[in-house]
Amino acid sequence: MPLCPETENKEGDSPNVMKARELINLGVPTGDTLKLAQRLIAQAAAQNVRKDEMRQCLRTLVAEPASMTSDRHFGELAQALIEFRAMAAAGDAPGYVARENPAPWRQWGTDLEAQSVQQMENACELPVAVSGALMPDAHVGYGLPIGGVLATDNAVIPYAVGVDIACRMKLSVLDMPVSSLRGEEERLRGAIREETRFGIGAKFTSAREHEVMDLDWSISPVTKRLKDKGRSQLGTSGSGNHFVEFGELTLEIDALGLRAGTYLALMSHSGSRGVGSSVANHYSKMAMRLHADLPKHLKHLAWLDMSSAEGQEYWAAMQLMGAYAEANHACIHREMVRHLGARVLADVENHHNFAWKEGHVDPSGAEREVIVHRKGATPAGEGVLGVIPGSMASPAYIVRGKGSKDSLESASHGAGRVMSRTRAKASLRRKEVMAYLEEKGVTLISAGLDESPHVYKDIDRVMEAQRDLVEIVAKFEPRLVKMAPEGERPED
Repeated sequence: MPLCPETENKEGDSPNVMKARELINLGVPTGDTLKLAQRLIAQAAAQNVRKDEMRQCLRTLVAEPASMTSDRHFGELAQALIEFRAMAAAGDAPGYVARENPAPWRQWGTDLEAQSVQQMENACELPVAVSGALMPDAHVGYGLPIGGVLATDNAVIPYAVGVDIACRMKLSVLDMPVSSLRGEEERLRGAIREETRFGIGAKFTSAREHEVMDLDWSISPVTKRLKDKGRSQLGTSGSGNHFVEFGELTLEIDALGLRAGTYLALMSHSGSRGVGSSVANHYSKMAMRLHADLPKHLKHLAWLDMSSAEGQEYWAAMQLMGAYAEANHACIHREMVRHLGARVLADVENHHNFAWKEGHVDPSGAEREVIVHRKGATPAGEGVLGVIPGSMASPAYIVRGKGSKDSLESASHGAGRVMSRTRAKASLRRKEVMAYLEEKGVTLISAGLDESPHVYKDIDRVMEAQRDLVEIVAKFEPRLVKMAPEGERPED
């Protein structure tokens, strides 16, 4: 009995046709293989095989083509896909055929490195791309640049979400006096030292408690296998550009439910830790296997069809990692506030490495649901609050989104790097950096030279470049900063 049975259409069934874009989303390579798929689909439709049945058969075929070589409708396609993948593994796959016209996109900021701009242009070549935007803090990333925003049609791109899924900001305003930053510095140091951990393998021997661990971690083989690791890393801060800071928050006007004035605040930056990195790695490789025909410059932009089992599995794992990253910050702030015997007056938080299902107007002018990837970009829908940090010696800003449709309701996620880690380590001197921090009134507990203030753009120039995207609500000045110590491998 064939895997794709012959059935009669019932009255009201949709026509048994599948568009090229849907086939590409399912993982059928472009070129001759795609043409073969379209011919076989037309033949199957003529024999009354329904579209939903064909779609399920093609999902099975793409995942395990060897299991479909005897299928009466799609056996030829299964064999062609096996041969195509063998050619791809040998580096002989047919060239990728780009779309006739790239998807439209807009850029904020004028001093962006050419390579990050090129990465944005590359992303808009994808057949699943709908529109894009590039933020003023943009710099080079895997596939999509950091600071890149990309809307896609029924497809999710793991590398456009980012390696650190749900990397996130959180700021809490405390009821302690601002004078504590100088008069009780050792007490604040103790809270950081005791209530979070820095470094790649950082974990707690006595795990933090949070209801996120009661969620279903069996939704993906990766999250199921690494649940215990996730539990042990709850409340940790990792490495790279992740930090915990105490500083001064200034409100020029009444906002956040608070009166204008200066407050002591706690700010943190981290994501989904080791589990999130493993999820990203697993599904990025899966997407690249399913789209082996992509040329080298697009291979990190391989996608998963949202109608496929693989796409749904990644989406569920991504959502879990979003909840986990939120819980991670919740634990950090909860335990530090408890340690200090303080109370939280207000807080603001947001992801900046994630994908959302949102309604946006496409280039034709039609409102439609798209998948919006914000890789190093802050959600900035109308009235939405977010946190945009600078560096350890420059301000962070609490902002309110203006809902710009041109930017897909997004803004920058920070200042953006202007110096690579390698160059920073080779050219900067710790003595000079420490003198600069002292001049700025910043006490550094630990950090690598590759996270010095000198490696980042001027945050105020970045904010000026996106005045049409967000309005500034409050300003945070770092005073006591801790990051992973020198020598730790970055995971941001």
